[in-house]
Amino acid sequence: MLAIRMQRNGRAHYPVYRIIVQEAQRHPLSGRVVAEVGNYNPNTKQTTLDKEKIEFYLKNGARPSTRVARILRANKIKLPDWYKDAPAKHSVAKHADKLRKNQPKEAAPAEEAPVAEETEATEA
Repeated sequence: MLAIRMQRNGRAHYPVYRIIVQEAQRHPLSGRVVAEVGNYNPNTKQTTLDKEKIEFYLKNGARPSTRVARILRANKIKLPDWYKDAPAKHSVAKHADKLRKNQPKEAAPAEEAPVAEETEATEA
């Protein structure tokens, strides 16, 4: 099975990625790449894609990674019907009862009420 994934290039603290087609069981750095189909620079958001090659491999069953699928959609490349998006991750807070937004509201300060009564007494 083939996978369309990203292979990191570039220097330290400045990544640049190749978008490659590779056997799914191999690690992206193994060197055994079937084809290079594009580049992605996350710093400038610049992408260069070979749309014909990508559509060919998608038609023949290559599965894109979630990040590559997002890049392909942004460049208006239609993904196959069998491709399913990964479910959205929702974080669950540990000890949610301790969060400030879940604490009970504090009562109004006790000093405000007597001040209002004193002003009414002085007016009468």
